[in-house]
Amino acid sequence: MEVWNNVFTQFENDGKGNYTLLENKNIDTGMGLERLAVVVQDVDSIFDVDTIKALRDKVCEMAHVTYKENEKNDISIRLITDHIRSVTFMTSDGILPSNEGRGYVLRRLLRRAARHGRLLGIKGSFLAELSKTVIECSRDAYPELEEKKEHIFSILNTEEENFNKTIDQGLSILNGYIDEIKKSNSNILSGDRAFKLYDTYGFPLDLTKEILEEAEIEVDENGFNSCMDEQRVKARNARKTTNYMGADATVYEQIPLTLDNLFVGYDTLTHKSKVNAMTTDKDIVKELHEGESGSIFVAGTPFYATMGGQCGDSGVITSAEGEFIVQDTIKVVGGKTAHIGYVSKGNIRLGDDVKLSVDANQRALTCKNHSATHLLQKALKIVLGPQVEQAGSYVAMDRLRFDFTYNKPMTKEEIAKVEEIVNSEIEKDIAVTTDIMSLEDAKKTGAMALFGEKYGESVRVVSIGDFSKELCGGTHVPSTGVINTFKIISEAGVAAGVRRIEALTSKGAFDYYKTIEDELNNASIKAKTEPSKLADKIDSLLAEIKSLQSENQKLKDKMDKDSAKDVMGNVIEHGTFKILPVDVKDIDMNALRNLGDDMKVKIGSGVVILASEADGKVNLIVMATDDAVKSGAHAGNIIKKIAGFVGGGGGGRPNMAQAGGKNPAGIKDALSAGIEEAKAQLS
Repeated sequence: MEVWNNVFTQFENDGKGNYTLLENKNIDTGMGLERLAVVVQDVDSIFDVDTIKALRDKVCEMAHVTYKENEKNDISIRLITDHIRSVTFMTSDGILPSNEGRGYVLRRLLRRAARHGRLLGIKGSFLAELSKTVIECSRDAYPELEEKKEHIFSILNTEEENFNKTIDQGLSILNGYIDEIKKSNSNILSGDRAFKLYDTYGFPLDLTKEILEEAEIEVDENGFNSCMDEQRVKARNARKTTNYMGADATVYEQIPLTLDNLFVGYDTLTHKSKVNAMTTDKDIVKELHEGESGSIFVAGTPFYATMGGQCGDSGVITSAEGEFIVQDTIKVVGGKTAHIGYVSKGNIRLGDDVKLSVDANQRALTCKNHSATHLLQKALKIVLGPQVEQAGSYVAMDRLRFDFTYNKPMTKEEIAKVEEIVNSEIEKDIAVTTDIMSLEDAKKTGAMALFGEKYGESVRVVSIGDFSKELCGGTHVPSTGVINTFKIISEAGVAAGVRRIEALTSKGAFDYYKTIEDELNNASIKAKTEPSKLADKIDSLLAEIKSLQSENQKLKDKMDKDSAKDVMGNVIEHGTFKILPVDVKDIDMNALRNLGDDMKVKIGSGVVILASEADGKVNLIVMATDDAVKSGAHAGNIIKKIAGFVGGGGGGRPNMAQAGGKNPAGIKDALSAGIEEAKAQLS
């Protein structure tokens, strides 16, 4: 077993077998901690090292198996032991299960471990329980595991439960495929079938391959990839195009990577520069004419390009002979800043000296929302706990959106507390400062970084006093007081374990309050009261409505009883029992039941059959007294016999049953059939 390796890096290979000496040679030395532990603890493998062995033994305990008694079981034991460590740490770092990137790796590991748990005979969900052992063994060195354990358990439980809902059906289908393949003396599963397992039942291709390998069957991966490509094309075609300079545009790839590209907009909103490239949606051009749309590249720009969740700036670029309206600013291939828009007058030419002017109002409002997201993130950690991690954001001039990891909806009290904390920091008018430092120094300051984000050697740390410190390349207010106010307008779930807050600041919040005020005033006018008394007025109106409804029901019940007063003349004597068929108009099911109870009391012994046409539909009820039931009457069976006459169906108990229908013309026949069935039952 290799414990330690040293790599002496001396040459560069040009890929064609030619080696040249490196200007700076180096030695890469590596000795894994767990490999070292194997030597120091004098054990056979990393699965026998104390911390990992504790996890391995927990797997064996849950599966009721013994390690090294069955090689097939041992494979599953080791696989689960390895995977649960990985997914616990990945989830702690803020990764969430998804169908792409690192989230897809997490999902694959989770599902693979879950399947091998089933192979070992572990019943139900078990990964979250197993992750407790990981946390217990590692929390001293990694305290964040303990801090975020509830979040970890929630994500693992949710993902495993979702997989369990489909795995049984998927495995059944896959086993059917395996049987078919073996009967046909083949050893290949078609790509379309593998894709169906992936697309419908959530089986990653690797999981399908692993299961098939046990049966010595291969997968047509080319066929699978073709199905995947076809689906991507369909999705792309179905997607709405928001900008002709979208992700599929390739004209930017033709722009030389060597062009200067400097952002100078942190401290200024205007800048003089030179046009060094221009494009239409298809070609690189040397001139854009009035009315033409395209993109402009300059050596230095004050325009912030969409990045880190912050929307790009808009504004205007002017030259001696033309004006270009910038509608959006984005980053394209090579990190270049593209100013997208159209020529509003004159012409813009390659090499022109230009003045770039950012829309100051848009930038100011966007800065307020961006700084507010920093305050919001810290407030969420204070209120909900340190396990909260940013999972995405959107910052525009009119609103902000913040996605974060959390496993349940926030309460009204929690939302109010977050608002209170953010507004308190705004009221303090804390200075917002920026420092450029190395990534390592930034980490030492405790600055929050977005997991998975790529940072250079030098980073920008944005601090809001002692309250918030984050790595951020966006633009911000000089002090929190500029934000004015902060209002959360919604909180909702957007994915498993991910919540989303939408909020407003400054003008957006004031406009929101104005809209609410207008609606309140309009409602007050309609209710004929003052806004301050509207709630009391609503309570009064609701009480009045309830009283009127009660009176209306009493009148309706009285009318129903009055309309049925003369029906006793319809009683049919049958031995010692009475059968009463009743056809009344415009009575709903509830009123019909009440009427049936009254009629049952009046006949004493026997069966009541009620029918009513109401709003073009038919309501049927059959009731039988207790002594009639003992003598063979069954209301449910009578209903089944007669419901078809009114185009409906129903059933019920021996003493009471009901049905509905759509054919009022069949009421007479239904009642006649009911009489005959009741007679037959009571004979």
